[in-house]
Amino acid sequence: MAHENLNDLRAFQIVAREKNFTRAAAQLGISRSGLSHAITALEARLGVRLLTRTTRSVSLTEAGMRLYNRLMPMLSELDSELASLRAMGEKPAGAVRITAHDHAIASVLWPRLQPLLKRYPDIHIELSVDYALTDIVAQQFDAGVRVGNVVDKDMIAVRIGPDFHMAVVGSPDYLQDKKMPETPADLTEHQCINLRLPTRGGLYAWDFEKEGKTLSVRVQGQTVFNNTFLMLQAALDGTGLAYVPLDLAQKHIEAGQLLPVLKEWWPHFPGYHLYYANRRQMMPALVEVINALRFREA
Repeated sequence: MAHENLNDLRAFQIVAREKNFTRAAAQLGISRSGLSHAITALEARLGVRLLTRTTRSVSLTEAGMRLYNRLMPMLSELDSELASLRAMGEKPAGAVRITAHDHAIASVLWPRLQPLLKRYPDIHIELSVDYALTDIVAQQFDAGVRVGNVVDKDMIAVRIGPDFHMAVVGSPDYLQDKKMPETPADLTEHQCINLRLPTRGGLYAWDFEKEGKTLSVRVQGQTVFNNTFLMLQAALDGTGLAYVPLDLAQKHIEAGQLLPVLKEWWPHFPGYHLYYANRRQMMPALVEVINALRFREA
């Protein structure tokens, strides 16, 4: 491998990650056929098949998975070191990729990153919406966001937001002819707006707590979304009850457009944390992003 073509190895890594030649070719800036020939030549030189290709899908062979798992940390560290070398003595510059879900982006990341972008025009930010606990190293993100500070041992977590509550809300039109739920179990008698999770396609169970007691409820309804803001809009439109962060619903509650439901059961969650790989050196751009996002008590 020491004498192998690094460009071909990187091309294989991107194809393996995307599991799609068209998307990989677009990222690499080459033609699909050129990429296919490069992978075929790599397989011929190694003497093993790395990918199983059909007209509809691309999957890794056992040898391909072994190579991919070895390449990912090596190429990630190489990219990091090269970026650090390029940035030495220069203004913060380069791309910073962050994965987070929509509420974290809208409520924390975007408001604080806007001034940073104006201050450093050579920094480029990519914010990717994802509800999964993404492997940021495998997916080549610089950082991710999750609730709480529990992360893998090779990651660092930095608080970027305050603790918050989740709320159950419904519109007056929806609730006018229905019995107001008194316990979470009563939600089974209502139309509830579900959230689809990317992991195994499951639906998110609504969490509740009261006087030290916690429980989760699987709710049912006519609508399922994978976007917090669409769930809120569906509640405003009278589709059913929604389970959303309180800060999103608060202005609509104050305006009378939404009514609080089961308020004494609303759970409390630790604030958002940014997590990133524990590296000896970081790109100056990522350092500036972390400093901009770091939560500071008022």
